[in-house]
This record gives sequence, C-alpha cells and structure tokens, in this order.
Amino acid sequence: MIYLLDANVLIDANRDYYPIKRIPEFWEWLVHQGKEGRVKIPLEVYEEIKVGTDDLAVWAKVKEVKEALLLEMEADPAVVSRVVDVGYAPDLTDDEVKTVGRDPFLIGYVIAIEKDCCLVTTEESKPSKQRSNRKIPDVCTDLGVLSCHSYQFFRELDFRTGWKTK
Repeated sequence: MIYLLDANVLIDANRDYYPIKRIPEFWEWLVHQGKEGRVKIPLEVYEEIKVGTDDLAVWAKVKEVKEALLLEMEADPAVVSRVVDVGYAPDLTDDEVKTVGRDPFLIGYVIAIEKDCCLVTTEESKPSKQRSNRKIPDVCTDLGVLSCHSYQFFRELDFRTGWKTK
C-alpha cells in the first residue's frame, strides 16, 4: 500500500502532536517509510509545506527528505478535471477553485495510481458541505478513492517512537 499525504497531516503533526524538535523519531520514521515506498508526497503538497521558514519547511527542504518522500509522478490534467467536476462541481468559480486548492491533484494521484493507494488527511467527513467546501473524505467516497485519517495511517504503519529498535 502506498499512502499519499495531504499537507495537513504534516502541518498538524508538527503543530499539535509530533513537533519536529521534540519528536524527531516521527519525522525520521516518515523518511524511512518514504524510502521503503510506502509514503509519498505529491509535488503540489510538497510545495505547500516547503514554503516559509518554520520547522516543517526547513525539514521538507532537506535533500534526504525530498528524495525519500517526493512522488515521482506528474498529475494527469484530465483526471484532476474529473475530480473537480465529479467531486466538487463542474462550474466552480475562480474563488471556489482557490478554496479547493490542491486537493483535486492529491485525489487525482490516488486515482492514477489505481490500486493499493490511500490518501491520508486530517480532514473529517462533512457530507452536508457543498461545492468548494466539500471535504476530502467525502470527495474520495464519491469517486471510489480510498482515504483514511492520519491516526489510522499511524496505526496501520505502526508508528512508535522506538520504531528503529523494533
């Protein structure tokens, strides 16, 4: 299984429960999982996290991190367009497209990989949301794309601070 990470997985992990400077084992584990081919970050997500000067951006810019985690694949414009049309709405305004952001690219990669791929996000399902306000898990469900919350991902790949000695 390949897990593609949404930017919020990394942002929330650093901010809320695995700060880079306090729990470096988590970030080393992610790089290890990337080297093993189990965890990847599409270019569009990578570009979101590498901006700035915070700890996450500094971490993302490390050559080993980028090489291990960056997905070596380009987005298929036709797939991304289908994600937008079916998952959000075929007639989004420019402002709505900005609100949706890069999520259609991330979902599109999971579709393009086709099998044994799961999108990881911290977003919660909110089926009542419409158009550009839809949440990733709901769009994934509508498109038949596998997704999970970051906590499920951590459990499935068995993250633990002593992972190197396991």
